Amino acid sequence: MALNLDKNLKLYYSISEVAQMFGLNESTLRYWEQEFPYLKPKTKGPSKVRQYSEKDIEQIRLIHNLVKVRGFKLAAAKKIISSNRDGADKTAEVLQRLMAIRDELQAMKQQLSAMD
Repeated sequence: MALNLDKNLKLYYSISEVAQMFGLNESTLRYWEQEFPYLKPKTKGPSKVRQYSEKDIEQIRLIHNLVKVRGFKLAAAKKIISSNRDGADKTAEVLQRLMAIRDELQAMKQQLSAMD
């Protein structure tokens, strides 16, 4: 077995960490777990502490994109995911890349403005 040298890689994230990643309430994530059957984080111990994997986070990213970013209702998001999952995944990925590029461009603009 190979040694994992990436110290930033986590196998599981807590519900509070995931909620913070997306700017959501923990209750919203719990509700999405009820509405989207494929979103099932691992639970640990008798207190049922949720542990989200990278796969779970990708599911949440897709739902977040459809519901919070693009403004779809939950029923519409479910329909889109069930009928055209690959298309929805690709759209979410493209949107995420574009937002990252926008952020980089805004940072460059601020740097250029500071030089004047």
